[in-house]
Amino acid sequence: MSSSGFRHRGRLFRPLPALAVAAATVVVVPVAVAPAASASPPRAARAVDDPAQYVDPFTGTQDGGPDYGHGGGAGNNFPGAVAPFGMMQWSPDTVDHKHGGYEYDDNRIRGFSLTHISGAGCSDFGNIPFMPVLGDSPVESSTFSHDNESASPGSYGVTFDNGLKTELTTAKRSGMARFTYPEGEKAALTVDAAKAFNDASGEVTIGARTLSGYSDSGGFCGTDNKYRVYFHATFDRDFDSGGVVEDGTVDTSRKHVSGTSKGVASTSAKQGASATSGTSAKTATSQAGPGTREAPTEEREATGKAAEAGAQALVGFDTSQDRTVEARVGISFVSLENAEANVTAEQDGKSFEELRDGSRGDWNGMLGRIAVGGGSESDRRRFYTALYHSLIHPNVFSDSNGEYMGFDEKVHKAAEGHAQYADYSGWDVYRSQVQLVALIAPHVASDIAQSATNQAVQGGYFDRWTVANGPTGVMVGDPLPIVVSSVHAFGATDFDSATALERMVDGASNAGERPGYADYDSLGYLPAGNADWGSVSTTLEYTSADFAVAQLAQRLGDDGTHRTFLRRSQSWKNLFNPDNKYLQPRKADGSWTSFSPTQDEEYVEGNGEQYTWMVPYNQRALYDLMGGDAEVTPRLDAFFSELNAGPDKPNAYLSNEPSANTPWAYDYTGAPHKTQDVVRRALTELFKAAPDGLTGNDDLGQMSSWAVWASLGMYPETPGRSELVLASPLFESVTVDRGDGKKITVNAEGASDDAKYVHGLKVNGETSTKPWLSEKFVAEGGTLDFTLGTEPDEDWGSDPGDAPPSFDAP
Repeated sequence: MSSSGFRHRGRLFRPLPALAVAAATVVVVPVAVAPAASASPPRAARAVDDPAQYVDPFTGTQDGGPDYGHGGGAGNNFPGAVAPFGMMQWSPDTVDHKHGGYEYDDNRIRGFSLTHISGAGCSDFGNIPFMPVLGDSPVESSTFSHDNESASPGSYGVTFDNGLKTELTTAKRSGMARFTYPEGEKAALTVDAAKAFNDASGEVTIGARTLSGYSDSGGFCGTDNKYRVYFHATFDRDFDSGGVVEDGTVDTSRKHVSGTSKGVASTSAKQGASATSGTSAKTATSQAGPGTREAPTEEREATGKAAEAGAQALVGFDTSQDRTVEARVGISFVSLENAEANVTAEQDGKSFEELRDGSRGDWNGMLGRIAVGGGSESDRRRFYTALYHSLIHPNVFSDSNGEYMGFDEKVHKAAEGHAQYADYSGWDVYRSQVQLVALIAPHVASDIAQSATNQAVQGGYFDRWTVANGPTGVMVGDPLPIVVSSVHAFGATDFDSATALERMVDGASNAGERPGYADYDSLGYLPAGNADWGSVSTTLEYTSADFAVAQLAQRLGDDGTHRTFLRRSQSWKNLFNPDNKYLQPRKADGSWTSFSPTQDEEYVEGNGEQYTWMVPYNQRALYDLMGGDAEVTPRLDAFFSELNAGPDKPNAYLSNEPSANTPWAYDYTGAPHKTQDVVRRALTELFKAAPDGLTGNDDLGQMSSWAVWASLGMYPETPGRSELVLASPLFESVTVDRGDGKKITVNAEGASDDAKYVHGLKVNGETSTKPWLSEKFVAEGGTLDFTLGTEPDEDWGSDPGDAPPSFDAP
């Protein structure tokens, strides 16, 4: 490549200047550990017959930590029925609103809506609430007790204080409800197609025994995304009354209604500018186990008045002979016909029990991809609950006939045997959630990568955070190229990777995908005061994306793009201040701004101390610039003196994503026993299977996936690659079924909360002192035999030659 740069599709890419920072070039080549002929046979963990029994869908519905202003101190999960990666999430919505729709401490349910997002820091969906009622008038809400509520993978049930029982279950694109009414009471139900968490409009048509229509909404994080979702509901009997609701009364002469309503969500945590304005979203300064549960600490009475109606229908049933009314409901983002067809395709006359058991079976099939042995009951509940929440998103977006609405507002069709997916919280999930999906479900991960590529082709670029079939521009960086490159590295390769790479390269100079790219290209960093949010954080995100692009290019044999983007990925060095040894804001003229390690100015949901560690692919170079391992290790010790300190202290903030990679940093400094300690403490102190079991937003499974990896004692530290850095396994035995015939077996006799320190490791029977696993091992599978103890072994993994690989540009 010439020093003047290279051209791609007519665009010139020039080398980035290395401003004022001299850094050692460190290139470490991963060395695979070959299987030994004398390798001990794997002692595979016995698969749990019903891993769904350990899942608590209520986890994350109650505050588990402080509200640091980034979406609240709860997971923002929902407890309702959903299939793995399901399009429909049929879940209760409480009057007090959390972004998942359900506030555990509120004893008032206002409806059961068909769409939800699990764990986001903003609200969207919540479309088309169904609400069973007694009498012939709509109500705002009904009260309940957690003693009369239950949830497990694929199903949900609750009995209101008035005796009315609701049971829900779902397949991928459809669901069934059973409403059991008290004897002698008038049975009715409302559906509002113009009701959602944000402002919505819609319409409903009443048939003899059907309700159908659509709902339009959007506005995620204050952006202008829009989507339309259709629904079709068929009941098991004709209505004995029905009409549209207006001003709290029912007009039985009308069988069709359209309207609008304001959203029920409180002010979003992560507010954003228009996704089409060319600026990225900003963060607001403030925001608002299966079985039975204890009642809330504070009970509130339902008002008894009707909720504001947007496009609401009320229908009544004759329950004199059979008090249980069943409804089959399908949804589609394409058409009303497809919504109805999804019911036919997925339910085919199945009973409620058959559909519920089938959904649980689907969940057991996915959860069972990782079998664990040993550990306590609470360990297993935390693990399988976290795995469950890791496998809800992205969501199937194509219908049973393969059709889906594209980013170009045109109907497309997924290839036979594949599905289109939607709802990508890119800034969050690129760190470990998509890698977990690729590890255990490469076919699904391949479709996720193809779907992201389709979004880029149809919409013109990879967006950072997508909802349904539209971009939002929320958060910063360029995460979807990392998502695509990472799942490819983990073996999910059944997608058009060549087109994906082409779009990644184009997107590096697209203002929609990379705001401020011109400064980044010319200066080698985004300068302080840049019109876009968080110059340091965004620079670091762009460098990680560049590294991931380089890795995909290398796997596809594009050496020129690999070299160019690998060089670009080292631009983080331009923000390293050798005087204070921080990655800090820098002006366009190259001078440094005033700086404090705890400042959040020019950072995103974190501070200068927290972001200084975010160079996950070249930690060796970063640590050498900091003064070497002898300087870095005590600095990390101080950093981890608090595990969840929030954005205003110079400590870890492990309830949010920017700190996710840091607990594994000691593996690179010759002190892996400290990683083993910090990871285990973070897992057991910050995560549990209970309503208050998450200390921050779950972010579509990202934080839960971290807990899964921590329980396994391994982590995908490097974007776009599949090496795994090690801590120690929590369970005595683990078997990971990769879904492609390959398995990873882990044996760790005596593993426990306290027995967390590695004293020895064999990889396929050969002794290893490396606190990491090669890409070859991950791809081919094999056996790990750990020897653990309750006291640290400071020698194991301490040799500098044993450190995980770091990647610099030659």
